[in-house]
Amino acid sequence: MSAILSFHGAAGVVTGSCYRLQVGNRSILVDCGMFQGDKTLKELNYGNWPFDPRQIDAVLLTHAHIDHSGLIPKLVKAGFAGPIMTTEGSADLLRFMLPDSGGIQEMEVERLNRRNQRRGRGIVQPIYTEQDAVDSLKQIAKRDFETWFEVIPGIEARLWNAGHILGAASVELKVASGEREPLRLLFSGDVGPEHKALQHAAEGPRDLDVVVMEATYGGRPRPKLDALGRRKALAAEVNEALALGGNLVIPAFAVERTQELLADLTKLMHDGDVKRVPVFVDSPLALSITDVFAKYLHRENGVHAPTAQPFEGGNLRFTKSVQESMQIEQVTGGAIIIAASGMCEAGRIRHHLKNNLWRPNATVLLIGYMAPGTLGYLLEQGEKAVRIQGDELEVRARIRKLEIYSGHADHDELLDWLKDRLPIRRGLMLTHGEPDAVGALRAAIALWDKSALPHGILPQVYAPRLDEFYALNHPHPKLLKTPQVQKRLDRYAEAEALSGHDWHNDYARLMLQVQAELRGAKSDAERRRLLKKMQRVLGR
Repeated sequence: MSAILSFHGAAGVVTGSCYRLQVGNRSILVDCGMFQGDKTLKELNYGNWPFDPRQIDAVLLTHAHIDHSGLIPKLVKAGFAGPIMTTEGSADLLRFMLPDSGGIQEMEVERLNRRNQRRGRGIVQPIYTEQDAVDSLKQIAKRDFETWFEVIPGIEARLWNAGHILGAASVELKVASGEREPLRLLFSGDVGPEHKALQHAAEGPRDLDVVVMEATYGGRPRPKLDALGRRKALAAEVNEALALGGNLVIPAFAVERTQELLADLTKLMHDGDVKRVPVFVDSPLALSITDVFAKYLHRENGVHAPTAQPFEGGNLRFTKSVQESMQIEQVTGGAIIIAASGMCEAGRIRHHLKNNLWRPNATVLLIGYMAPGTLGYLLEQGEKAVRIQGDELEVRARIRKLEIYSGHADHDELLDWLKDRLPIRRGLMLTHGEPDAVGALRAAIALWDKSALPHGILPQVYAPRLDEFYALNHPHPKLLKTPQVQKRLDRYAEAEALSGHDWHNDYARLMLQVQAELRGAKSDAERRRLLKKMQRVLGR
């Protein structure tokens, strides 16, 4: 019986995690995530599936982050009727995260359609609605860590703590594929770093046939800090920002990152290491998620924190309504503003950036990975002007980066996690990483001393591309030719998506340059000459 693994997301890029395992005439998915980043990638979320959702028997979900779970409502809406198996922690988070995702899409599409109508363009439908997301939650089936369970006949699964966020798991599979011994696979999901603020260290099994491992931070080591060192580094950034008299704006994912910050800020303010100032958490989702985290405080495979009540304090202000959020705009200095999304792609953070980026005394603190093409990435790269909701803004605020809150293992930690999984007898598939990150891990693995490895087996490394298929019933995975499968990205679009900088980014930059040239012209006559030159280039 054939076993075929195909990669329909997070292949050559960091987002959109979605892997399909076909065994005979049955198939399951591991993750069903949304693409994030530049518009070329995000447009994949609106397109057709590269498989028939009605033919998927079950979904195994590694964790609740939207780039791993965000297309589940679309899958269900398209006819998927099977169970969505995940941990209790992930199930509790999804109750809030998926409806929130649907609501954001409805809101953003409504705003886009208003602009499109003014421009004489057609209307766009959201990928799914808030109600679609609520409906999909009915199919979630909770599973325990480290306990074997049947996914479908012939496939068993076991979940291991991945140390990434609450409920995050690595997925181990035993697959009866007609060979003498079951095929053993492991999907890492997102692997957490050492000294994670709220999570215990990652765990997992050894001696596997195929491992699919994330490569987000390949080639990128980070400072190794324990809890005290992490809080000291945060205190230095906070104190320096507040000393300037402006606001400190922190884009943070509503899940885990916000709670980590609150736990450390509460501890620092309690100990007098940081001035007790207003801390606005401007995210209804973050409020709901923080309540979930409080439920799991000090539980096994739950949340551990530096204080008994890390999410409470007289200076912590959670805002739910739009009116409450807008009132924060009146605060021009001396406050910490935490809002989602962490990559600045959506949510209320864009309003706070719009209100603070132009202020020289403001600070924007980036505390995690920024996918290429996102607004957070552009700020990280030092762009002097950006577009937010159609408006051009000069970036005068200080842009700071603090890597210590990443939810991902760095280069060295990924290699350590991998060594604990050895031997890997057939193949290691590196996913969930940009080409440079995958290449760095591949090069590091090639330097390992084979004689020092268990059974002397050096893993054979693969870097799957989007919509590639691999047959696993071979000594090593075999890439299949699939002419009947239409690629969703052509070579040019794929290269743009992998670079993280597509024509939409070039267009936005050009518009900012045009505006800067026109503003800098000495007279209206000079401005007209510039416009006529551009019109000639365009052939008009």
